[in-house]
Amino acid sequence: MRSGNRVNGGPTTRALSFLLVLAGVFIVLLPFFWMLSSAFKPESEIFRSPPQWIPRPVQWANLLKSLTILPFSIYYRNTAIITAATMIGDVLTAAVVAYGFARFRFPGRGMLFILVLSTLMLPIQVTIIPRFMLFKAFHWLDTFAPIIVPAYFGGSAFYIFLLRQFFLTIPRELDDAAKMDGLGPFAIFSRIIFPLAKPALAIIAIFSFLYNWNDFFVPLIFLNSEAHYTVALGLTSLKGHFFSTINLLMAASLIAMLPCLVLFFLAQKYFMGGVVVTGVKG
Repeated sequence: MRSGNRVNGGPTTRALSFLLVLAGVFIVLLPFFWMLSSAFKPESEIFRSPPQWIPRPVQWANLLKSLTILPFSIYYRNTAIITAATMIGDVLTAAVVAYGFARFRFPGRGMLFILVLSTLMLPIQVTIIPRFMLFKAFHWLDTFAPIIVPAYFGGSAFYIFLLRQFFLTIPRELDDAAKMDGLGPFAIFSRIIFPLAKPALAIIAIFSFLYNWNDFFVPLIFLNSEAHYTVALGLTSLKGHFFSTINLLMAASLIAMLPCLVLFFLAQKYFMGGVVVTGVKG
């Protein structure tokens, strides 16, 4: 009993822990509440002191006006195309590379895997200039190709690592049984390993969606014309041209983050299972 008390703590410890977590939640959610409140306020009420958290009256027109003051429908279309195409590439190519590291034995496999993981230590700012020069030589600037194509050449090293760890948890006896039935490596991957990896693949798809939907730096480098802008670039453009209209900027930001919020609430179990999927095997 004493051991249990030491582990779980008394009522005072639990109450302090709860208050600490509650304070952390409040600090994290306060900017979101401010954005939500400002999105439905008239401009004159935003910086009122003390702040009025519940808008009176609610300015529903801010949502429509924020989407029409700039061509956000085009920005949403561009972002959806980039996000969907990149997400597919990340999932497919990362799965293929991870399958090779998890199932095939070849000289230098360990060193090559370490080399792949070492790329995680390189910030994107280090590689962006060579990428820019490469895609400039291909005449791909101001197109979606520089953003989408790299996803079809292995994807992120983190995605490869996560899927490799998951593939290592799948018993090799399944591979042996499939080989006895005459299946080759590609058939084993497509018919057995890939379907069994749906939880890990779902996590990869979610991470890829969130990253590419909110990415600002890479589109900023490669996209020049407004017709190719993404939502992140559109919000920055709105801030630059209409800086005083904070309520419209907050309304546009709220609409921009809705897909991410919906995805989070629909895929909570995959988010929570992400730590388990990565595992410690291998």
